[in-house]
Amino acid sequence: MTVRSPLPTGTSKPPDRLRDAWVALTGLSAVFLFEMLDNSVLNVALPTIGRDLAASTSALQWVTGAYSVAFGGLMLLFGAVADRFGRRRVMLVGLVLLAVASALTLVVDSVGGLVAVRALMGVAAAMTTPGSMALAFRLFDTDGLRVRALTVISTAGLVGLAVGPTVGGFVLAVAPWQVLVVANAPIAAVAFLGIRAGVAADRPEDLRRDPVDLAGALLGAVAVVGVLVTPTVLVAGSGGAAAWGALAVTVGAGVAFVLRERAARHPLLDLHLVARPLVASGLAYKAAAGLSMAGLSTMVTLQLQLVWGWSPVLAAVGTLPQVLVLLLSGRFVGPFVRRAGLGRAAWTSAAAVVLGLAVFAVAGRFGYPSVLVALVLVAAGMRVVGAVAGNNVLAGLPADRTSVGAALVDTAGELATAVGVTVTGAVLAALVSGSITATVTSPDRSASIGTALAVAAGAVTVLAAVLVGVGLARARAGTAVPVPGTPSTDQPVAATTTKTTTTTMQEPSDV
Repeated sequence: MTVRSPLPTGTSKPPDRLRDAWVALTGLSAVFLFEMLDNSVLNVALPTIGRDLAASTSALQWVTGAYSVAFGGLMLLFGAVADRFGRRRVMLVGLVLLAVASALTLVVDSVGGLVAVRALMGVAAAMTTPGSMALAFRLFDTDGLRVRALTVISTAGLVGLAVGPTVGGFVLAVAPWQVLVVANAPIAAVAFLGIRAGVAADRPEDLRRDPVDLAGALLGAVAVVGVLVTPTVLVAGSGGAAAWGALAVTVGAGVAFVLRERAARHPLLDLHLVARPLVASGLAYKAAAGLSMAGLSTMVTLQLQLVWGWSPVLAAVGTLPQVLVLLLSGRFVGPFVRRAGLGRAAWTSAAAVVLGLAVFAVAGRFGYPSVLVALVLVAAGMRVVGAVAGNNVLAGLPADRTSVGAALVDTAGELATAVGVTVTGAVLAALVSGSITATVTSPDRSASIGTALAVAAGAVTVLAAVLVGVGLARARAGTAVPVPGTPSTDQPVAATTTKTTTTTMQEPSDV
């Protein structure tokens, strides 16, 4: 039995099937396609861009870094803005900005100009990518349809991630690199038309009226940007004054952000809401998956090439099973969630991700079969977590905070990815002398790198396991049913009736 929860979508009747909302889903999928395709395509073009614009290695890092910094630092701010001025409206403005910024690439003649364009595209991504999750959630009024919709959208992004390098290589063979960036403009147009035609505008009563916490937004942006940038500064500066200064600023901004949000009358991020069982558990599972995926991808690539001596092409083939699982398992997510329930699906898929990491840490050095098992487990778990954790976070928040909730999910993933890469790099730097990319065929050096990767995998596994444990504990804290008539403040406004019987993370009602 499925009990629908009332959802203020701005339409008189939410769709009963995915196909009834195909126009909207096409537009929302195009947004996520841009996000994943853009990064994978541009990485292939970096050597060509460097030659064409006479860019240094550090300058090329900022071509991709400017986008990531703007995207990660501004997601929470634009999530809050969307909850106040309209989610659909902010999405459409962001898509226009994306198309304009992409077209500006045609007049770029310096690496500085390209960095500026990439920063603008990061701003556009911060306005659009979290909104794709928020609007998909609001299109439907049952958990089953929401999970399936989020699965469809994520599949489009994974297709872009998988085919991006191949498409980029073919395009560079016949056209200038600018084409790869300008191609985002037609994708933005498709997204604009799909969302404009398929998603109703927010009703005034569904929007928040309190002012945006600009001070909190600034502190949050500094903290997030610090987490993303400080690891690179630490490695490049070898622990110099600039590196430790960046670390101090990051920690200080993080502490100041928490203090500000606890004291602000209208906080950017209500920490009491974040502590709700559905929200906290969903964020913990999402962070565990992002941490594991980033760490494993980095470690497997290094092991195949630096420890076993595989060529880059053969290493790419070696990681192909992960891509195939991500692409082909989408059709099984919905049936699995229906059979297992949202709560069990969330923690078992997150546990599969941790198990995959553990397999790599313990047995990854002893042959490719163990690496294959690790890749499959992490990819399969990640596929389910990506849809279920996001749905749970949004279901656990009030209806007027879905955009900032989606931004919070994406921010958790971005930060966890940065932590996964940082931990791996820090362990390698500590245990392997010299540059790990040095052309040395010594068996002892290969063994040293292999040992360091095993230690790094163990460290990432422990961190991911702790996050899954936190998620499971918070989820269980939300299963208690209060005595009728007892007031509670733990139920999201967006769902004032009983949750679907497939979820094991029900929360009491406060309305």
